Amino acid sequence: MDVFRVEGPVQLSGSVRINGSKNASLPIMAATILAPGESTLKAVPHLSDISVCGELLGRLGCKLTRGSEGELCIDSTVIDNPVGEYEIVCRMRAGICILGPLLARCGRAEVSMPGGCAIGDRPVNLHLKGLKALGAQIHLKNGYIIAEAPNGLKGKDIFMGGPFGSTVLGTANVLMAATLAKGRTVIESAACEPEIADLANCLNKMGAKITGIGSPRLTIDGVEQLQPVSYEVVPDRIEAGTFIVAAAITASELRLQNCRLGDMMAVVDTLRYIGISIDAEGDGCVVSRRGLLNPVDVTTQPYPGFPTDLQAQFMALLSLAEGNSVVIEKVFPDRFMHVAELNRMAANLRKEGPTVIVAGVKKLIAAQVMASDLRASAALVLAGLAAEGTTIINRVYHIDRGYERIEERLNPLGAKIIRESV
Repeated sequence: MDVFRVEGPVQLSGSVRINGSKNASLPIMAATILAPGESTLKAVPHLSDISVCGELLGRLGCKLTRGSEGELCIDSTVIDNPVGEYEIVCRMRAGICILGPLLARCGRAEVSMPGGCAIGDRPVNLHLKGLKALGAQIHLKNGYIIAEAPNGLKGKDIFMGGPFGSTVLGTANVLMAATLAKGRTVIESAACEPEIADLANCLNKMGAKITGIGSPRLTIDGVEQLQPVSYEVVPDRIEAGTFIVAAAITASELRLQNCRLGDMMAVVDTLRYIGISIDAEGDGCVVSRRGLLNPVDVTTQPYPGFPTDLQAQFMALLSLAEGNSVVIEKVFPDRFMHVAELNRMAANLRKEGPTVIVAGVKKLIAAQVMASDLRASAALVLAGLAAEGTTIINRVYHIDRGYERIEERLNPLGAKIIRESV
């Protein structure tokens, strides 16, 4: 098992290119099931979650190869085993995304209940509700979701809202299934995240008929078949936000390439309030911090609100603000396992239900800490960059799920991160 040794404090400078979006790549990879033949996906990052998804598709019958330019080629000509096995799906939440396309193409799917990061309860009831509305017969057996549509799927008006807002992966599942359903489907309270818009744009390039992309109402007119596609995935807004916080927490200046600020307006607005300068430049931006950090209240919400996937990183940043901040988590109310670890580094955080009170401190102090999930891992790396001493971060396999060799990208900028096997 690998650990990180992070020396701090450091100051960063230079330029970094943002990779393609993990959260867009995974459902788009699943979407290739819908179109027999070879699809080519560009800008798909080299991540452990991507590898797990590739293994999952391979078990279904797909053939995957990486092209000379880094493209991911998926040949879905043959799907002869429509089963998402527990040993794979339990390792990655997005494994559930094969349910809709398998059902639409094969008329039957067996998919294990999903796993992923320990960030609280994430039921799949809205996924199943949407697929049932399209005509699927669904039951649970031995931890597997068994879905059948022997007579095909039929379009329907479906409300996809839940107690914590719209469901991103649920929207993806129903959207993919609806592309091959007979008639028109309307998804009301659909997720508006850029990753869902990217999936819809990819599906349209495959021959689907989807309108309302980027809005909470998606209209899908079913088609007889879809065609293989060549498609480039959007930049990863969460990775971009993480590198921006890296510049902010170390009082540095960084240039980000391949960064779409338009997908990050809530984040950019909050950062500017805190005291971070963010200026568009070319296909990216320049980020800098010169003065002290202002405290701020942050509430995570579905897009276009502040993303839950940047909550932990911002908490690390706000630990050094001049005053008290409040962080309220409204997407995954239990997503606070990083609080105790940041407190080990001399942060002053107090959790009260779905809220954390952040009392800013003058400095963070290195400690040995434990990564609990993907984004918490990133928060601990960021804290380590600013802390005095050598921070040891255990279980960094979590960070490899969403950041491609992050130490090899931060070190040329001035970071001092060593990966060790223990």
